[in-house]
Amino acid sequence: MPDQSTVEHVNATLTVAASATSVFAILADPTTHAAIDGTGWVQQALDPAPLTEPDQIFRMNMYHANHPDGAYRTINRVELFDAPQIISWLPGYEKDDGQLDFGGWSWRYDLVPHDPATTEVTLTYDWSAVPQPIREYLRFPPFSPGHLTASLHHLAELATRPPQPSTSGRPALPR
Repeated sequence: MPDQSTVEHVNATLTVAASATSVFAILADPTTHAAIDGTGWVQQALDPAPLTEPDQIFRMNMYHANHPDGAYRTINRVELFDAPQIISWLPGYEKDDGQLDFGGWSWRYDLVPHDPATTEVTLTYDWSAVPQPIREYLRFPPFSPGHLTASLHHLAELATRPPQPSTSGRPALPR
């Protein structure tokens, strides 16, 4: 068993009864992230455009009772985008001077189709790039590992719902 003080990521895997393309479309839609999130911290997408490429920025309203402001905003930068296999992003924030700063942790989803209607999804939270000063005041991971499993179950629920009519002009996603 690895020494927990050297572990710098956690992950969970779930097989979802949906195609990799359908699951990926949900993950690439920031408006679904609040419904996927297992902590309840993600509140609302401020940039509802679908994620389509690395370096794309999207913002989210967040809430955490232990955050100094309670309600806060994250600025996320897409790190990996390889539809429909991998999507990941780095959360950060916007400084007073408009510059973006990222804390060194990331969210990554890896999708492996088992067949046309079944996909294995692995969610990884990685904090290996977090600088020491941040590690001195934040505990990693900042949630229980069950959060990842809950998030994957929420994703599976979204992916297996019958499609709902789209009001955005974009193709309807399973809900």
